[in-house]
Amino acid sequence: MGSFPTHHSLELKLARRADARRIALMSRDLVEAGLPWSWTPQRVAHAIREPETAVLTAWTQGRLAGFAIMQFHAERAHLNLLAVDPAYRRLGLGRRLLAWLEKTARTGGLLCITLEVRATNDTAQAFYRRLGYRAIASIPGYYAGRETAIRMRRDLSTGASAPRQQP
Repeated sequence: MGSFPTHHSLELKLARRADARRIALMSRDLVEAGLPWSWTPQRVAHAIREPETAVLTAWTQGRLAGFAIMQFHAERAHLNLLAVDPAYRRLGLGRRLLAWLEKTARTGGLLCITLEVRATNDTAQAFYRRLGYRAIASIPGYYAGRETAIRMRRDLSTGASAPRQQP
């Protein structure tokens, strides 16, 4: 894995309602491909307004490079979506988005983070495993009644951080 080029500035910031359409289109094209479009601009705008939800964006040179949406509950958080533009993959951007959200969850005293990923998405599963997530369930038909999801979980403990990347 590389690192984000220093000649590109990268800014992580909470999404604004004006970002909803760009986020929704990225979700449709990168996360929801082959499925009915669930995270429409209206749904993303609703998530941006929800106080229990963080919609985090990553921008470089005025371009949306990635985003993540996480809901915070009483004892756990749930990662709804994470996407990185293919031009910015393998540069640590997904890891940075997730680390920001994990720190927020840990600061709030939450015990764990859960997420679902397509059973066929080996790359995403490996990404989450490298960051300390483990598979806890297989859910047939989770996606549009036709695709299996793997539910993953990462326990958060005080002072714990993501496992270090191996060279």
